Amino acid sequence: MINGETLKKAVISGSNNICNQKFHINDLNIFPVPDGDTGTNMSMTTSAAVKALEELPDNAAASQVASVVASAMLRGARGNSGVILSLLFRGFAQGLQDKTEPDGADLAAALGLGVDAAYKAVMKPTEGTILTVARMAYEAGEKAAQSNSSVTYVLEAMRDAAYVALEQTPQLLPVLKRAGVVDAGGKGLCVILDGMVSVVKDGKMIEYVNYESADSDDEFTSAAAQFDDDINFTYCTEFIVGRDEEKETDPNELRLFLETIGDCVVVVSDEEIIKVHVHTEQPGDALKEGLKFGQLLTVKVENMKEQHKNAKSESNKSKNEEEKQQKFEPQPPEDEIGFVAVAAGEGVKELFVDLGCNNVVSGGQSMNPSTDDIYEAVMATPAKNVIVLPNNKNIIMAAEQTVPMVKDRNVIIVPTKTIPQGMSAMLAFDPDVSPEGNKQMMSAAAKEVMTGQVTFAARDSEFGGKKIKQGEIIALENGKLTICEKSKIKAAVKLAKNLITKDTSFVTVIFGEDTTEDEANEVYNALNDKFGSHVDITLVNGGQPVYYFILSVE
Repeated sequence: MINGETLKKAVISGSNNICNQKFHINDLNIFPVPDGDTGTNMSMTTSAAVKALEELPDNAAASQVASVVASAMLRGARGNSGVILSLLFRGFAQGLQDKTEPDGADLAAALGLGVDAAYKAVMKPTEGTILTVARMAYEAGEKAAQSNSSVTYVLEAMRDAAYVALEQTPQLLPVLKRAGVVDAGGKGLCVILDGMVSVVKDGKMIEYVNYESADSDDEFTSAAAQFDDDINFTYCTEFIVGRDEEKETDPNELRLFLETIGDCVVVVSDEEIIKVHVHTEQPGDALKEGLKFGQLLTVKVENMKEQHKNAKSESNKSKNEEEKQQKFEPQPPEDEIGFVAVAAGEGVKELFVDLGCNNVVSGGQSMNPSTDDIYEAVMATPAKNVIVLPNNKNIIMAAEQTVPMVKDRNVIIVPTKTIPQGMSAMLAFDPDVSPEGNKQMMSAAAKEVMTGQVTFAARDSEFGGKKIKQGEIIALENGKLTICEKSKIKAAVKLAKNLITKDTSFVTVIFGEDTTEDEANEVYNALNDKFGSHVDITLVNGGQPVYYFILSVE
């Protein structure tokens, strides 16, 4: 049997575990485009449950704990992985609805309900993902409960089966096999189950560790991250030395020297390089000593005291401004129809407002809004029928979860995957057509527009036989990576040439916050010179993050 207090600790332990390992899980994402990242989305989803559990007394029944977790995860769900995770726990709550102290068989059956709900929620379930891992965990738990229904035995069997399933994901999804990784969402579920087993089996709750490094499985960056709050010296100095093949050097000598001029020393080496992290008052001396071992390949020196002084106030300022901007007040459903869009960048938001959107939720690539964020925007839209445009494929499932949550108005999701699709859908709206009829028309219009995106590679990768280095400029044609360039301008022009055909009438070039007006005008002029005689080209300052350029081609 498991009581509410133990279940509460198990969920918190599972959440802490995935929060600790979220960067490692993010790194399993095989597509190099910066996105919401699986580990981040799943950790934020579970963190919503932890926050809700803090208000729950320890003597609450297991059914109440499960119900609070499911409700909080549903509202806090971010990205497809977060939504699927919330569905697993919703089924879990349904299975434990009348259980004060469930046994292992009850837990297995409850997970089965969650697996069923998750499969039904995905339009085209794909094996080799978190769905497979959850299903095989449930099947193993059900089988284990037939011989021993203790909570520890069944939960451990589910966790072990989840890891077995995880190892099989590359065989089920060729793209994982080519990249040499397992499924990120499946890994996240395994990590959560690890945290739960730790409490149930060993009575040990995994504690949350606030790693600030985005590379937590790397020996150097993980070790360096442990020192981020220790400011005994002013300068955080990091550099990489390319080792001189003609010299026989011992990196330990470099370490010993650095320890005489600073603290928080981390030195990691292999046959080719030496990576160094040190806090010191003499960064120049550290670099000078490093040169004795070879050439400096990269150097980063940061004034930690200045950063520490500014970071908290800036963080709080940004958070307060965002909360102020995003505060939606509920409105009665008086109008016939209204619109909610998801977008990032002031210019892009203004575009959707100009097109008729009542409310715009901040979010998009790399910043997926939660289900609750979208729900609040829907409730702040004074209409009997509210059409929602997610404008990102990783936000569609979160938007869909709002439909059953809203009771006093009809919510319609038009599954737009990009900003241009959302714009095209809005332009296709006809006030004389029914809401459902408009959904069909707007969805059809979204499919007709072509989308180009210019961004940077978030990680080393390989696609279509091309090796891509982190930080290189990449371009996508309707979601497919086709161009790798050194220049964002060249990438944008080449991308436009690939998308524009003899039937093209309109091209909208939306430039982002990391693109200057001069760069944007250079792209505009190049396209206008080549296509301006027969194509209407518009340049818009979207101010969006992540994407240097977004092209809408119709």
